[in-house]
Amino acid sequence: MANGYRPEIVQRAFVDFIGSRLHPFWSLTTPKLRLLARYEMSDDLIALQFETNQAFRQQIFKGTDDWKGGQYLDLRVFIDGVYHQRSYSIVGLANQPLWWQDDAVITETAKSKRHAVTIAIKPQGLVSNYLTKQLPLFSIVDTSMPLGDFTLAQAKTSLDHRGPDNQKLNPLLFVAGGSGITPMLGLITQALANGHQVALLHYNRTELPQLQHQWQQLSDIHPTFSYHFIHTDNPTTYLADERYLSAEGLLSLNLPLADTQIFACGSQALSAGLYKAVNEISVLQNIQLRDNIIVENFGNALTDFDGDGNQLLDNALQTESHTVYLRSRQRQFDSDTTLLVAAENASIRLAYGCRQGICQLCRCNKMSGVVKNIQTGKISSDGYESIQTCINIAMTDVVLDI
Repeated sequence: MANGYRPEIVQRAFVDFIGSRLHPFWSLTTPKLRLLARYEMSDDLIALQFETNQAFRQQIFKGTDDWKGGQYLDLRVFIDGVYHQRSYSIVGLANQPLWWQDDAVITETAKSKRHAVTIAIKPQGLVSNYLTKQLPLFSIVDTSMPLGDFTLAQAKTSLDHRGPDNQKLNPLLFVAGGSGITPMLGLITQALANGHQVALLHYNRTELPQLQHQWQQLSDIHPTFSYHFIHTDNPTTYLADERYLSAEGLLSLNLPLADTQIFACGSQALSAGLYKAVNEISVLQNIQLRDNIIVENFGNALTDFDGDGNQLLDNALQTESHTVYLRSRQRQFDSDTTLLVAAENASIRLAYGCRQGICQLCRCNKMSGVVKNIQTGKISSDGYESIQTCINIAMTDVVLDI
């Protein structure tokens, strides 16, 4: 008998619907998380540990690996009758204990052998404050599967001249600002396990004794790992006597920068400083470093760079204001920032999720006008196309089909 389509006698969606009424955490198709514990990584960074449900574990196991260092989750949280979606970096790697997991911190439930995932959150904004301060333990939230390409897969390898078929691992430099340190935790652990030489620069406004203790432990175990914590208000921690990222600071690391892959995560100001620094080094040493940088952007600050790596556009928003028309609502507003922020400044609510250009919830159709993507620098055409309001600014008057 030939094999063919065999319809499901009982639809999985129907089983999910009935199962969710019996137990909200149970699902065949929808990945969910249950909050197990909170841990204060610093004064302004909270880690949340979750148990994953069967659907999450089954979808993870379908792949060749668990999540990778540097990836994130989209959480869907129900607050006061409204669903909100936000993106949060995953801390560490699957099935690896984190350094704070001891009897004084982790509950008996968390210490069980259930598959767990941990994210780190800076308590700011509606959803982050709710997750870190109000969401009761053992509450359940919907989640995506691990997402993102800010992983070691982007690290290049070079030929080892000692043998034509051999490859050598390039050194890796991780540059983080503030809560941009969270995706670095898994990345660095994975990089050291793979045998990379690793250096870390972390710029922050407050002390982070727990994290610094973790970096020191890794440094004791791995001689190829070095870290520099720069407290921006403490001159004794500055690198090359510079408060912020600079060419002098990068050169003081004594890394073979031409072969070093640079992973950066932080504010747009951090990215601007990094590009400016590597441009100065490129001119000084006649090497090309700009292509060695991999950036994970977050936040809404606008940054652009000229050919010399100088910042052209920042939070001062030195851009001409244009009018944005919402065709279906018969509303309009002036915009000199991202379309989403400008609408909110005019008390107009648009759909959004991560506000970082990741989740696609803000995507809409542009009927006419020119916009610029602040992450890629791409200028759109003047005609009809699909855009994201959280990462586009108006370069002319714009008509949106909203």
